[in-house]
Amino acid sequence: MTFSPKVLLTGPPGIGKTTVIRRLLALTRVNAGGFYTEEIRQAGQRFGFSLNLLSGERYVLASIAIGGRWRVSKYGVDVPAFEAAAIPAIEQAIADSRLVVIDEIGKMELFSESFRQVVRRALDSSTPVLGTILSRSHLFADEIRKRRDVTIIEVTWENRDRLPGELAKRFGPELVARDNP
Repeated sequence: MTFSPKVLLTGPPGIGKTTVIRRLLALTRVNAGGFYTEEIRQAGQRFGFSLNLLSGERYVLASIAIGGRWRVSKYGVDVPAFEAAAIPAIEQAIADSRLVVIDEIGKMELFSESFRQVVRRALDSSTPVLGTILSRSHLFADEIRKRRDVTIIEVTWENRDRLPGELAKRFGPELVARDNP
């Protein structure tokens, strides 16, 4: 079996974890599947968070307009919509042996037991994984951080601009897209 890196970025909100992943994807033109999240802003105010599949679809993950039992601060989380979009994207990336992008393993996403299961499957697979994980203690996140096959990298103001290039070297040939010239 070929070595396939499993790297999770951590750090405080707003430090640039998602930006590192997006820059790496742009830099390498890697054949990847999965998702990243980003803020939804309206009139300069944060309204919620979107779930962006690497295949191009975009969904509302959480919003101040969503009610219900799953909440993080003032945001309601649409767990069923998250599961319907994110889990198949991760499963397909594993099946295709593509880089699996999971941004992020965070409070909102961890409401889903199905998500926790697919994260374990991705990490147990021979497919490379690049993701982000919350820095605070959480039972599942702590379990993932203790895995011997996972490298945790803290994103800081000092390293965030050089991390995409360093990660491209770490993943090496795993990041060569099948359709790259």
